[in-house]
Amino acid sequence: MFAPRLLDFQKTKYARFMNHRVPAHKRYQPTEYEHAANCATHAFWIIPSILGSSNLYFLSDDDWETISAWIYGLGLCGLFVVSTVFHTISWKKSHLRMVEHCLHMFDRMVIYFFIAASYAPTRSCVRFPCGEACPKAGVACLPARYKLVELLCYIVMGFFPALVILSMPNTEGIWELVTGGVFYCLGMVFFKSDGRIPFAHAIWHLFVAFGAGTHYYAIWRYLYLPSTLHTKVSK
Repeated sequence: MFAPRLLDFQKTKYARFMNHRVPAHKRYQPTEYEHAANCATHAFWIIPSILGSSNLYFLSDDDWETISAWIYGLGLCGLFVVSTVFHTISWKKSHLRMVEHCLHMFDRMVIYFFIAASYAPTRSCVRFPCGEACPKAGVACLPARYKLVELLCYIVMGFFPALVILSMPNTEGIWELVTGGVFYCLGMVFFKSDGRIPFAHAIWHLFVAFGAGTHYYAIWRYLYLPSTLHTKVSK
């Protein structure tokens, strides 16, 4: 009984920053404050994601690293760009129902693509069959009313390939991988908290950005930078 009281923001001065919670089969309607935060928290990362993806491309030493950089870069940039566009349309052009609905579906598909693309740079070391299955499994779970199922898909898709990576002989970057996973898992608490916690979805966005940033660092530091240094030494 004590914990729910602590989280009952509807009875505090912060209630004006959020609307009331809605049934599971309906979409939560953010306040003006939340709409702005939803846009800003992913728009901020668009330029860094483009610069980071370009950095991996220029550090690539062979065809596979180049292809992996492109796939990962598309997933990373697409995640923030599509999310920002969707939330902007939802905020400013909500009367365009069909456009908003299509962008909502596309936003979810991009999330699944990003999860699969995050493992593209590691596939030069190991191959696992779930990589191709992930996007297909994700698309099958897209309807917004199945938010809990969608959440479970995110978890399974994010951690199942990680189990394969953990079995690899070279475990460099494992702690960064785990840290990024922790960011995602903590963020999922807010993903399910619209109407309970002000700016819940925007906070989820920040955890996604921190998780993506941590995984990007691991990919850059342990997969792309060593090969570049090795090439320079060889020359």
